Amino acid sequence: MSLFPTYNRFPLTLVSGSGTTVTDDQGKDYLDFVSGIAVCNLGHRPEEVQSALQKQLDQLWHVSNLYQLPSQEEAAERLVEPTNLDHVFFCNSGAEANEAAIKIARKYTGKEKIITFKQSFHGRTFATMSATGQEKIQKGFGALLPTFEYLPYNDKEAVEQLGDDQVAAIMVEVIQGEGGVVPGTAEFLEAVESKCRDLGALLIIDEVQTGIGRTGKPFAYQHFNLDPDIVSSAKGLGSGFPVGAMLGKAKLAETFSAGSHGTTFGGNPLAAAAVNATLEKIFNDSFLSEVEEKGQYLKEELTNSLKPLNVVKEVRGRGMMIGIELQKEAMPVIHALREEGMLAVLAGPQVIRLLPPLNVTYDEMSSAIQTLSKVLQEQFKDLQNA
Repeated sequence: MSLFPTYNRFPLTLVSGSGTTVTDDQGKDYLDFVSGIAVCNLGHRPEEVQSALQKQLDQLWHVSNLYQLPSQEEAAERLVEPTNLDHVFFCNSGAEANEAAIKIARKYTGKEKIITFKQSFHGRTFATMSATGQEKIQKGFGALLPTFEYLPYNDKEAVEQLGDDQVAAIMVEVIQGEGGVVPGTAEFLEAVESKCRDLGALLIIDEVQTGIGRTGKPFAYQHFNLDPDIVSSAKGLGSGFPVGAMLGKAKLAETFSAGSHGTTFGGNPLAAAAVNATLEKIFNDSFLSEVEEKGQYLKEELTNSLKPLNVVKEVRGRGMMIGIELQKEAMPVIHALREEGMLAVLAGPQVIRLLPPLNVTYDEMSSAIQTLSKVLQEQFKDLQNA
Protein backbone atom coordinates (compact mmCIF):
# COMPACT_ATOMS: atom_id res chain seq x y z
CA MET A 1 0.00 0.00 0.00
CA SER A 2 1.41 3.38 -1.00
CA LEU A 3 -1.04 5.35 1.14
CA PHE A 4 -0.36 6.50 4.70
CA PRO A 5 -2.61 4.47 7.05
CA THR A 6 -4.53 7.55 8.24
CA TYR A 7 -7.95 5.89 7.96
CA ASN A 8 -9.44 2.76 9.48
CA ARG A 9 -11.13 1.77 6.25
CA PHE A 10 -14.08 -0.58 6.08
CA PRO A 11 -13.75 -3.64 3.82
CA LEU A 12 -15.94 -1.95 1.22
CA THR A 13 -15.21 -0.47 -2.21
CA LEU A 14 -17.98 1.73 -3.58
CA VAL A 15 -17.94 2.18 -7.35
CA SER A 16 -21.17 3.99 -8.20
CA GLY A 17 -23.99 5.91 -6.64
CA SER A 18 -27.25 7.65 -7.42
CA GLY A 19 -29.46 9.51 -4.96
CA THR A 20 -29.48 7.67 -1.64
CA THR A 21 -28.10 4.41 -3.08
CA VAL A 22 -24.46 3.40 -3.54
CA THR A 23 -23.16 0.19 -5.11
CA ASP A 24 -19.99 -1.74 -4.30
CA ASP A 25 -17.58 -3.59 -6.58
CA GLN A 26 -19.53 -6.82 -6.01
CA GLY A 27 -22.78 -5.29 -7.25
CA LYS A 28 -24.39 -4.96 -3.81
CA ASP A 29 -26.54 -1.89 -3.13
CA TYR A 30 -26.53 0.10 0.11
CA LEU A 31 -28.84 2.71 1.59
CA ASP A 32 -26.40 5.51 2.31
CA PHE A 33 -27.08 7.30 5.61
CA VAL A 34 -23.54 8.71 5.73
CA SER A 35 -23.65 10.97 2.65
CA GLY A 36 -19.87 11.27 2.67
CA ILE A 37 -20.23 12.54 6.28
CA ALA A 38 -22.84 15.26 5.58
CA VAL A 39 -21.34 16.12 2.18
CA CYS A 40 -23.77 14.72 -0.40
CA ASN A 41 -26.75 16.72 0.85
CA LEU A 42 -28.57 16.19 -2.44
CA GLY A 43 -27.55 12.54 -2.67
CA HIS A 44 -25.02 11.09 -5.08
CA ARG A 45 -24.60 12.71 -8.49
CA PRO A 46 -27.54 15.14 -8.25
CA GLU A 47 -28.56 15.95 -11.80
CA GLU A 48 -28.48 19.74 -11.37
CA VAL A 49 -24.97 19.78 -9.93
CA GLN A 50 -23.60 17.20 -12.36
CA SER A 51 -24.98 19.22 -15.28
CA ALA A 52 -23.47 22.47 -13.96
CA LEU A 53 -20.08 20.82 -13.45
CA GLN A 54 -20.13 19.23 -16.89
CA LYS A 55 -20.93 22.57 -18.50
CA GLN A 56 -18.05 24.21 -16.62
CA LEU A 57 -15.69 21.33 -17.47
CA ASP A 58 -16.29 22.09 -21.13
CA GLN A 59 -15.37 25.75 -20.63
CA LEU A 60 -12.67 26.42 -18.00
CA TRP A 61 -11.39 24.41 -15.03
CA HIS A 62 -9.12 26.75 -13.17
CA VAL A 63 -7.79 30.30 -13.20
CA SER A 64 -6.07 32.29 -10.50
CA ASN A 65 -8.02 34.33 -7.99
CA LEU A 66 -6.04 37.28 -9.38
CA TYR A 67 -8.70 37.46 -12.11
CA GLN A 68 -12.39 38.33 -12.02
CA LEU A 69 -14.64 35.31 -11.37
CA PRO A 70 -18.31 36.25 -11.86
CA SER A 71 -19.53 32.76 -10.94
CA GLN A 72 -17.64 32.98 -7.63
CA GLU A 73 -19.28 36.32 -6.89
CA GLU A 74 -22.67 34.77 -7.70
CA ALA A 75 -21.92 31.89 -5.33
CA ALA A 76 -20.99 34.34 -2.57
CA GLU A 77 -24.23 36.26 -3.06
CA ARG A 78 -26.28 33.06 -2.90
CA LEU A 79 -24.45 31.99 0.25
CA VAL A 80 -24.97 35.20 2.24
CA GLU A 81 -28.47 36.00 0.93
CA PRO A 82 -30.40 34.07 3.65
CA THR A 83 -28.02 35.19 6.44
CA ASN A 84 -27.03 38.27 8.43
CA LEU A 85 -23.57 38.16 6.85
CA ASP A 86 -22.06 40.14 4.00
CA HIS A 87 -18.83 38.71 2.59
CA VAL A 88 -17.39 35.30 1.71
CA PHE A 89 -13.88 33.89 1.47
CA PHE A 90 -13.86 30.64 -0.52
CA CYS A 91 -11.33 27.92 0.31
CA ASN A 92 -11.15 24.13 -0.02
CA SER A 93 -12.32 22.58 3.25
CA GLY A 94 -13.90 23.12 6.65
CA ALA A 95 -10.51 23.24 8.34
CA GLU A 96 -9.41 26.00 5.98
CA ALA A 97 -12.64 27.91 6.62
CA ASN A 98 -12.02 27.70 10.35
CA GLU A 99 -8.36 28.72 9.87
CA ALA A 100 -9.59 31.83 8.05
CA ALA A 101 -12.08 32.51 10.85
CA ILE A 102 -9.36 32.27 13.51
CA LYS A 103 -6.99 34.50 11.54
CA ILE A 104 -9.54 37.21 10.82
CA ALA A 105 -10.80 37.24 14.43
CA ARG A 106 -7.30 37.72 15.81
CA LYS A 107 -6.36 40.36 13.28
CA TYR A 108 -9.61 42.31 13.59
CA THR A 109 -9.67 42.40 17.40
CA GLY A 110 -5.92 42.62 17.99
CA LYS A 111 -6.37 39.87 20.60
CA GLU A 112 -5.12 36.28 20.56
CA LYS A 113 -7.23 34.07 22.81
CA ILE A 114 -10.01 31.94 21.29
CA ILE A 115 -12.54 30.15 23.50
CA THR A 116 -13.85 26.80 22.24
CA PHE A 117 -15.56 23.85 23.93
CA LYS A 118 -14.72 20.38 25.15
CA GLN A 119 -15.58 17.61 22.66
CA SER A 120 -15.68 20.16 19.85
CA PHE A 121 -14.16 19.45 16.45
CA HIS A 122 -12.90 22.22 14.16
CA GLY A 123 -10.31 20.53 11.93
CA ARG A 124 -6.86 18.95 11.74
CA THR A 125 -4.57 21.80 10.73
CA PHE A 126 -2.42 23.04 13.58
CA ALA A 127 -4.67 25.96 14.53
CA THR A 128 -7.94 24.07 14.10
CA MET A 129 -6.53 21.02 15.90
CA SER A 130 -5.59 23.37 18.74
CA ALA A 131 -9.15 24.73 18.65
CA THR A 132 -10.59 21.22 18.87
CA GLY A 133 -11.50 20.16 22.39
CA GLN A 134 -10.62 16.47 21.99
CA GLU A 135 -7.31 15.07 23.23
CA LYS A 136 -7.41 12.13 20.79
CA ILE A 137 -7.17 14.58 17.88
CA GLN A 138 -4.21 16.41 19.44
CA LYS A 139 -2.22 13.50 20.85
CA GLY A 140 1.35 13.04 19.63
CA PHE A 141 1.81 16.37 17.84
CA GLY A 142 3.67 18.19 20.57
CA ALA A 143 2.87 21.60 21.95
CA LEU A 144 -0.34 23.07 20.59
CA LEU A 145 -1.02 26.74 19.94
CA PRO A 146 -1.31 28.19 23.46
CA THR A 147 -4.07 30.68 22.70
CA PHE A 148 -7.05 28.34 22.97
CA GLU A 149 -9.11 27.63 26.07
CA TYR A 150 -11.83 24.98 26.34
CA LEU A 151 -15.04 25.29 28.35
CA PRO A 152 -17.65 22.58 29.00
CA TYR A 153 -20.27 22.47 26.24
CA ASN A 154 -23.83 23.44 27.20
CA ASP A 155 -22.53 24.94 30.46
CA LYS A 156 -24.13 28.38 30.61
CA GLU A 157 -22.56 29.21 33.97
CA ALA A 158 -19.02 28.49 32.74
CA VAL A 159 -19.58 30.90 29.86
CA GLU A 160 -21.02 33.59 32.10
CA GLN A 161 -17.99 33.39 34.40
CA LEU A 162 -15.62 34.35 31.57
CA GLY A 163 -14.02 37.69 32.37
CA ASP A 164 -10.94 37.79 30.16
CA ASP A 165 -10.73 40.94 28.05
CA GLN A 166 -8.07 39.31 25.86
CA VAL A 167 -10.60 37.00 24.17
CA ALA A 168 -10.72 37.58 20.40
CA ALA A 169 -13.60 35.19 19.75
CA ILE A 170 -15.73 32.34 21.02
CA MET A 171 -16.03 29.51 18.51
CA VAL A 172 -18.97 27.13 18.88
CA GLU A 173 -20.93 24.41 17.07
CA VAL A 174 -24.71 24.63 17.29
CA ILE A 175 -24.69 20.82 17.27
CA GLN A 176 -21.44 19.07 18.13
CA GLY A 177 -21.02 16.56 15.29
CA GLU A 178 -17.84 14.58 15.91
CA GLY A 179 -18.41 15.12 19.62
CA GLY A 180 -21.48 12.88 19.65
CA VAL A 181 -24.31 14.75 17.85
CA VAL A 182 -24.96 16.90 20.91
CA PRO A 183 -27.33 19.85 20.32
CA GLY A 184 -26.60 23.10 22.11
CA THR A 185 -29.39 24.47 24.27
CA ALA A 186 -30.91 27.86 23.48
CA GLU A 187 -29.84 29.18 26.89
CA PHE A 188 -26.24 28.11 26.36
CA LEU A 189 -25.96 29.51 22.83
CA GLU A 190 -27.56 32.80 23.85
CA ALA A 191 -25.10 33.04 26.76
CA VAL A 192 -22.21 32.53 24.33
CA GLU A 193 -23.40 35.37 22.13
CA SER A 194 -24.04 37.65 25.10
CA LYS A 195 -20.55 36.99 26.48
CA CYS A 196 -19.00 37.84 23.10
CA ARG A 197 -20.70 41.23 23.22
CA ASP A 198 -19.61 41.80 26.83
CA LEU A 199 -15.97 41.02 26.03
CA GLY A 200 -15.81 42.76 22.68
CA ALA A 201 -15.14 39.37 21.10
CA LEU A 202 -16.42 37.93 17.85
CA LEU A 203 -18.95 35.09 17.68
CA ILE A 204 -17.74 32.35 15.32
CA ILE A 205 -20.20 29.57 14.54
CA ASP A 206 -18.75 26.42 12.97
CA GLU A 207 -21.41 25.21 10.51
CA VAL A 208 -19.13 22.88 8.56
CA GLN A 209 -21.37 19.87 9.31
CA THR A 210 -24.64 21.55 10.31
CA GLY A 211 -24.87 24.03 7.43
CA ILE A 212 -26.30 23.98 3.92
CA GLY A 213 -29.74 22.79 4.96
CA ARG A 214 -28.66 19.85 7.13
CA THR A 215 -30.97 20.88 10.02
CA GLY A 216 -33.83 22.33 7.94
CA LYS A 217 -32.47 25.89 7.83
CA PRO A 218 -29.72 27.26 5.59
CA PHE A 219 -27.58 27.27 8.75
CA ALA A 220 -28.34 25.71 12.13
CA TYR A 221 -27.82 28.95 14.08
CA GLN A 222 -30.99 30.23 12.40
CA HIS A 223 -33.08 28.00 14.67
CA PHE A 224 -32.06 30.42 17.43
CA ASN A 225 -32.01 34.18 17.78
CA LEU A 226 -28.27 34.35 17.10
CA ASP A 227 -26.29 37.01 15.26
CA PRO A 228 -22.84 35.55 14.43
CA ASP A 229 -19.96 37.67 13.18
CA ILE A 230 -18.42 34.74 11.32
CA VAL A 231 -19.78 31.41 10.04
CA SER A 232 -17.67 28.61 8.56
CA SER A 233 -19.08 26.23 5.96
CA ALA A 234 -17.90 23.30 3.83
CA LYS A 235 -19.08 19.65 3.53
CA GLY A 236 -22.52 20.03 1.87
CA LEU A 237 -21.58 23.27 0.12
CA GLY A 238 -20.48 21.68 -3.17
CA SER A 239 -22.37 18.36 -3.20
CA GLY A 240 -19.07 16.47 -3.00
CA PHE A 241 -16.87 18.89 -4.92
CA PRO A 242 -14.17 20.11 -2.47
CA VAL A 243 -15.03 23.64 -1.35
CA GLY A 244 -15.23 25.57 1.91
CA ALA A 245 -16.22 29.09 2.83
CA MET A 246 -15.91 31.61 5.61
CA LEU A 247 -18.79 34.08 5.82
CA GLY A 248 -18.34 37.32 7.74
CA LYS A 249 -19.89 40.68 8.48
CA ALA A 250 -19.06 43.81 6.49
CA LYS A 251 -17.01 45.28 9.36
CA LEU A 252 -14.41 42.54 8.82
CA ALA A 253 -13.78 43.25 5.14
CA GLU A 254 -10.82 45.59 5.59
CA THR A 255 -9.11 43.02 7.84
CA PHE A 256 -8.78 40.66 4.89
CA SER A 257 -7.44 43.19 2.41
CA ALA A 258 -5.44 42.16 -0.65
CA GLY A 259 -2.46 40.00 0.28
CA SER A 260 -3.58 39.28 3.85
CA HIS A 261 -4.93 35.81 3.09
CA GLY A 262 -5.39 33.61 0.05
CA THR A 263 -5.66 30.21 -1.57
CA THR A 264 -4.75 28.78 -4.95
CA PHE A 265 -7.77 26.59 -5.59
CA GLY A 266 -10.50 28.11 -3.40
CA GLY A 267 -13.63 29.11 -5.28
CA ASN A 268 -12.27 28.21 -8.71
CA PRO A 269 -14.73 27.94 -11.63
CA LEU A 270 -15.55 24.28 -10.95
CA ALA A 271 -16.12 24.91 -7.25
CA ALA A 272 -18.28 27.94 -7.99
CA ALA A 273 -20.38 25.93 -10.43
CA ALA A 274 -20.95 23.22 -7.82
CA VAL A 275 -21.84 25.76 -5.12
CA ASN A 276 -24.29 27.68 -7.31
CA ALA A 277 -26.14 24.56 -8.42
CA THR A 278 -26.23 23.15 -4.88
CA LEU A 279 -27.50 26.33 -3.25
CA GLU A 280 -30.09 26.97 -5.95
CA LYS A 281 -31.69 23.66 -4.97
CA ILE A 282 -31.21 23.69 -1.18
CA PHE A 283 -31.71 27.38 -0.30
CA ASN A 284 -35.37 27.13 -1.23
CA ASP A 285 -38.05 27.63 1.42
CA SER A 286 -40.21 24.70 0.34
CA PHE A 287 -37.21 22.36 0.12
CA LEU A 288 -35.99 23.37 3.58
CA SER A 289 -39.48 23.05 5.10
CA GLU A 290 -39.61 19.51 3.78
CA VAL A 291 -36.19 18.75 5.29
CA GLU A 292 -37.40 20.00 8.67
CA GLU A 293 -40.57 17.90 8.44
CA LYS A 294 -38.65 14.79 7.41
CA GLY A 295 -36.15 15.37 10.19
CA GLN A 296 -38.91 15.51 12.79
CA TYR A 297 -40.41 12.32 11.35
CA LEU A 298 -37.05 10.51 11.38
CA LYS A 299 -36.28 11.45 14.97
CA GLU A 300 -39.78 10.64 16.25
CA GLU A 301 -39.99 7.31 14.45
CA LEU A 302 -36.51 6.31 15.58
CA THR A 303 -37.37 7.23 19.17
CA ASN A 304 -40.62 5.25 19.07
CA SER A 305 -39.03 2.25 17.38
CA LEU A 306 -35.89 2.08 19.52
CA LYS A 307 -37.32 3.20 22.86
CA PRO A 308 -38.15 -0.37 23.94
CA LEU A 309 -34.51 -1.43 23.56
CA ASN A 310 -32.49 -1.16 26.77
CA VAL A 311 -29.29 -0.73 24.79
CA VAL A 312 -30.50 2.63 23.41
CA LYS A 313 -29.73 5.47 25.78
CA GLU A 314 -30.92 8.44 23.72
CA VAL A 315 -31.96 9.56 20.24
CA ARG A 316 -31.02 13.20 19.60
CA GLY A 317 -30.26 15.71 16.89
CA ARG A 318 -32.08 17.95 14.44
CA GLY A 319 -33.13 17.68 10.82
CA MET A 320 -31.04 15.14 8.95
CA MET A 321 -28.39 14.93 11.65
CA ILE A 322 -29.31 12.28 14.20
CA GLY A 323 -27.27 10.58 16.93
CA ILE A 324 -28.29 7.35 18.64
CA GLU A 325 -26.34 6.87 21.86
CA LEU A 326 -26.02 3.29 23.06
CA GLN A 327 -25.10 1.76 26.40
CA LYS A 328 -22.48 -0.29 24.54
CA GLU A 329 -19.82 0.20 21.87
CA ALA A 330 -21.48 1.10 18.58
CA MET A 331 -18.92 -0.13 16.02
CA PRO A 332 -20.33 -3.69 15.89
CA VAL A 333 -23.67 -2.14 14.92
CA ILE A 334 -22.04 -0.14 12.10
CA HIS A 335 -20.53 -3.35 10.70
CA ALA A 336 -23.82 -5.25 11.05
CA LEU A 337 -25.75 -2.46 9.33
CA ARG A 338 -23.33 -2.64 6.42
CA GLU A 339 -23.96 -6.37 6.10
CA GLU A 340 -27.68 -5.56 5.97
CA GLY A 341 -27.17 -3.02 3.19
CA MET A 342 -27.19 0.22 5.17
CA LEU A 343 -24.33 2.64 5.79
CA ALA A 344 -23.99 4.68 8.99
CA VAL A 345 -21.04 6.21 10.84
CA LEU A 346 -19.89 6.76 14.42
CA ALA A 347 -19.84 10.01 16.40
CA GLY A 348 -17.76 8.77 19.31
CA PRO A 349 -17.46 5.16 20.49
CA GLN A 350 -21.09 4.72 21.60
CA VAL A 351 -23.01 6.94 19.16
CA ILE A 352 -24.44 5.90 15.79
CA ARG A 353 -24.65 8.94 13.54
CA LEU A 354 -27.21 9.16 10.73
CA LEU A 355 -26.64 11.74 7.99
CA PRO A 356 -28.96 10.87 5.09
CA PRO A 357 -29.26 13.07 2.01
CA LEU A 358 -31.73 15.91 2.58
CA ASN A 359 -33.96 14.60 -0.21
CA VAL A 360 -34.24 11.11 1.29
CA THR A 361 -37.73 9.65 0.88
CA TYR A 362 -40.11 8.55 3.65
CA ASP A 363 -39.90 4.99 2.36
CA GLU A 364 -36.10 5.09 2.62
CA MET A 365 -36.30 6.45 6.16
CA SER A 366 -38.77 3.72 7.14
CA SER A 367 -36.48 1.08 5.67
CA ALA A 368 -33.51 2.50 7.61
CA ILE A 369 -35.48 2.49 10.87
CA GLN A 370 -36.53 -1.13 10.36
CA THR A 371 -32.96 -2.18 9.59
CA LEU A 372 -31.60 -0.35 12.64
CA SER A 373 -34.18 -1.90 14.94
CA LYS A 374 -33.49 -5.39 13.58
CA VAL A 375 -29.71 -5.05 13.87
CA LEU A 376 -29.81 -3.62 17.40
CA GLN A 377 -32.05 -6.43 18.59
CA GLU A 378 -29.79 -9.05 17.01
CA GLN A 379 -26.57 -7.47 18.27
CA PHE A 380 -27.73 -7.12 21.87
CA LYS A 381 -29.84 -10.23 22.48
CA ASP A 382 -28.38 -10.43 25.97
CA LEU A 383 -30.16 -7.19 26.91
CA GLN A 384 -33.83 -7.78 27.55
CA ASN A 385 -36.28 -5.30 26.06
CA ALA A 386 -37.87 -2.87 28.48
